[in-house]
Amino acid sequence: MFLEPNFRGQRSGWIEVVCGSMFSGKTEELIRRLKRAKIANQKTAIFKPKKDTRYDEKNVVSHDDNAILSIPIERSVDMFEHVHDVNVIGVDEAQFFDMDLPEVCQKLAIKGIRVVVAGLDMDFLGKPFGPIPTLLAVAEYITKVHAICPHCGSLATHSYRLSSEKKQVLLGEKDKYEPRCRICYEMGNILDFSTLQKEKT
Repeated sequence: MFLEPNFRGQRSGWIEVVCGSMFSGKTEELIRRLKRAKIANQKTAIFKPKKDTRYDEKNVVSHDDNAILSIPIERSVDMFEHVHDVNVIGVDEAQFFDMDLPEVCQKLAIKGIRVVVAGLDMDFLGKPFGPIPTLLAVAEYITKVHAICPHCGSLATHSYRLSSEKKQVLLGEKDKYEPRCRICYEMGNILDFSTLQKEKT
């Protein structure tokens, strides 16, 4: 269950960050908040990195196949070209944007815009990912969402890479990643997890 941020006494512009591991419902929550804003007759715009075409070139699509039309952009500063008369902005897969994103979001918030950002807080090495740590520092509201570890059923906080590629940015879904709790993530980094599971049985 997601808790809606409490906006009582809040001026019109602020930043919300929804973060967590892969398959934790970040995009689902982003879409939900933007759709609620539309129901309230607020003008919205949602942005995604142009290089992320896993599901669709233009739509932001969650793992549950919910979708909302977005504007693919190369750089975070490109948002300024599309935010005239907009009340609420959504940014999906924020970890893939450049390091100017936190400053851009702050400038938009100062203009009175509600900015909702979703992204991975850690990469596959368990390290802070891209501009997300800075966004967490400057945001008024933070929501940490969790997937379920498929190996033990605990809350998953890490995105475990199943393939052997070492570069930080590697687009993929369940063919390349799975969510894991802290312990199963560490065990998988020590030895092949499938071997460990066979030894248990």
